[in-house]
Amino acid sequence: MINYFIRMLREPWVLFILLVANLLGTIYGYWWYKEQLAITPAQFYIFVPDSPTASLFLVFVLAAFLLKKNWPLMEAFAAVTLIKYGVWAVVMNIAAGVAGATLSWQNYMLIASHLAMAVQALLFAPYFRIKPWHLVVVSVWTLHNDIIDYVFGMHPWVSRVLLDYIAEIGYFTFWLSILSIVLVYLFAVRKNRFKLNL
Repeated sequence: MINYFIRMLREPWVLFILLVANLLGTIYGYWWYKEQLAITPAQFYIFVPDSPTASLFLVFVLAAFLLKKNWPLMEAFAAVTLIKYGVWAVVMNIAAGVAGATLSWQNYMLIASHLAMAVQALLFAPYFRIKPWHLVVVSVWTLHNDIIDYVFGMHPWVSRVLLDYIAEIGYFTFWLSILSIVLVYLFAVRKNRFKLNL
């Protein structure tokens, strides 16, 4: 079953639908961050809207696929960040609910859309052409982003009920970064099984 879905990703119409969906999600994601960006120092702009930047990386990858090309470095950025921030947002929204916050339709929308981000990274992994050095570059970027987020306080805003747990969230985020890098290595670097024949 999973191989069927992976092979369906070769279809241009599937790639086009996913490209449009991710592009719209990216635009909405940057709009979502507008209030935080309004009070963010300019030098940190690029490090704040993590999720929409991750989906933007995928938009570039999907555009390349439609042109019958691979863009390995961009694939590495997309794969690691989609898994990391996809899972992060799901966990943060669920954690807020467990901690007592009332979850709205927006929370459930965020859970579904961010889970889809992580799933896309894993489904497309067999088509990526990521080399070890690509993953090293992205690893440096990803861990540097964690430092910016939790040392300089530029992390995405979380529910009020989680504010007392920022240190724990930072610790969780660091290990989520490591897990995301390892998963990309296992699924996209070590195993390159399929080729997009559009």
